[in-house]
Amino acid sequence: MLKGKKIVLGITGSIAAYKACYIIRGLIKAGAEVQVVITPSGKEFITPITLSALTQKPVISDFFSQRDGTWHSHVALGLWADAMLIAPCTASTLGKMANGVADNMLITTYLSMKAPVFIAPAMDLDMYQHPTTQENIKKLLSYGNQMIEPQSGFLASGLEGKGRMEEPERIVEKLSEFFDAQPSTLNAQLKEKRILITAGPTYEKIDPVRFIGNYSSGKMGFALAEECARQGAEVELIAGPVALTTSHPRIHRTDVESCEEMYQAAIRLYSSCDAAILCAAVADFRPETIATEKIKREKDDLVIRLKPTHDIAAELGKMKKTDQRLVGFALETNDEQQNAQGKLERKNFDFIVLNSLRNEGTCFQSDENQISIISRQGQKDFPRKPKCEVATDIVNELAKTM
Repeated sequence: MLKGKKIVLGITGSIAAYKACYIIRGLIKAGAEVQVVITPSGKEFITPITLSALTQKPVISDFFSQRDGTWHSHVALGLWADAMLIAPCTASTLGKMANGVADNMLITTYLSMKAPVFIAPAMDLDMYQHPTTQENIKKLLSYGNQMIEPQSGFLASGLEGKGRMEEPERIVEKLSEFFDAQPSTLNAQLKEKRILITAGPTYEKIDPVRFIGNYSSGKMGFALAEECARQGAEVELIAGPVALTTSHPRIHRTDVESCEEMYQAAIRLYSSCDAAILCAAVADFRPETIATEKIKREKDDLVIRLKPTHDIAAELGKMKKTDQRLVGFALETNDEQQNAQGKLERKNFDFIVLNSLRNEGTCFQSDENQISIISRQGQKDFPRKPKCEVATDIVNELAKTM
């Protein structure tokens, strides 16, 4: 079952690189999302524009995408993927993978990969039979990689050997068989429950071209949505203005921009949900008036009067029924536990997730987080982790209350 799966496809410099097109078609037809990472020599055999047309995603090859310092994060790819497939995989790439020679984007992505890795070798039959290649394959298998055996042919000596890459249809089948064999990830406590999640920032307009906002990327909220859906829940995701996508079919997304829009959507949806996780970084204030035209720079200062926005958490706390659950977030800079505990009581949360700007690199726009979960029963502290793993901790805690 490949529907909703995120696959990183690594392509290396082999004559079989053209077959990657058929692999991509097969994966997408089965419902997977594909991100191609190609080596520099791989581009000599197939053009990135062809691959991008098939995947509807830019092909990643270099560490830096532009001259302005914009770079591709191999770590983010390793966290994003449900599996990595390297097909075709040359003898050179096999050797680099086995020995940690991280000299291109594909190898660094492989070394950062948290998901299972599948390797489809493609090379001359004699090269495949060489003791060095076989030793590298043994190493990779011992690291937990899955080898998709190449097809047979005849060696220069006239004897039969292997080396030709397995056919694309069979490679896709291998991945599908792997996921079919995985134990169910459904959580009995969350199966068929309906969970509301807010994520990302809100933008409060000053004039047609300016707004008041914050640095939230939405990564934590989107990770929570994916995890809830993975565990069997139907998810109502209310997303502020972020550049993120969802992949799970059980996630139903409502896009909003302002606090008012998020408030209206949350009030409308919460009454029919079993729980809500309020992860969005909602603006506390908005301009009292919004200029209908762009404000010109005509004097040395500009005074903008602000007024409070709706308190979404407090309103849902008032609405909450005895069989509903409500989870909040507290991002603090000082007196963290005291402030979070107060918010827990005021907003009628079942528990609150605390994180702190003192933990550098764990809040806005980062791929990691470090949290404490505070409830009326006490406090649980967790180590720094990728946000996808933090989401699992939070959702598992919610499941215990359902």
